[in-house]
Amino acid sequence: MKLLRTQSRILLVLWGVLLTATLVALGARLWELAFVSFATLTLSVAPLALASRFSLTVPVPFLVATTLFVTGSIFLGEAFGFYERLWWWDLALHASSAVGFGLIGFLFIFMLFEGDRYAAPPVAIAFLSFCLAVTVGSMWEIFEYAMDLSFGLNMQKSGLDDTMGDLIVNALGGTVGAVSGFFYAKGRERHLLAPFIGQFVDANRRFYRRAKERVRR
Repeated sequence: MKLLRTQSRILLVLWGVLLTATLVALGARLWELAFVSFATLTLSVAPLALASRFSLTVPVPFLVATTLFVTGSIFLGEAFGFYERLWWWDLALHASSAVGFGLIGFLFIFMLFEGDRYAAPPVAIAFLSFCLAVTVGSMWEIFEYAMDLSFGLNMQKSGLDDTMGDLIVNALGGTVGAVSGFFYAKGRERHLLAPFIGQFVDANRRFYRRAKERVRR
């Protein structure tokens, strides 16, 4: 409970910083910074709107992780040039996003089975989760290539090296997310990021009605 309150405070502080940055930038007529700050804030709270639309409950740790990722990607990465200042910034964000998509893929597929650990083979779900994470990462690389080719941008930076580095960390991140899902499906709910999966499942029990069946037996 204490950890949850701490995470809630962190989330509110992050949102407060983004809102303050938006207002200050507007007052100083720094339109680009104002837009980036407001866009970051909007994307940070978007999961709540999407969750409400689909009657889902998003645990606070998921919101904190989403807000940190969006802030690092748009607010710090674009507005403050962290992509140019820190060579590893882009790789870290690619890896974290792949972990997230791996977890999301597992949760979605597991939801289709209503959390039935017998009907949903852990290895199969983990593999599909990994495939989703890698696919999303690959589509993003295709998007970067298309933007560079069409508009003369430099999203790929060093070209092939940048693309391959991103794909490698996408695969590694997707593996972490998929293996975490595998551990959860096997009832090993304290391994890697399986506790976060458990929080989401517990918060949305009506979608995972059979999630604890094997554990109880």
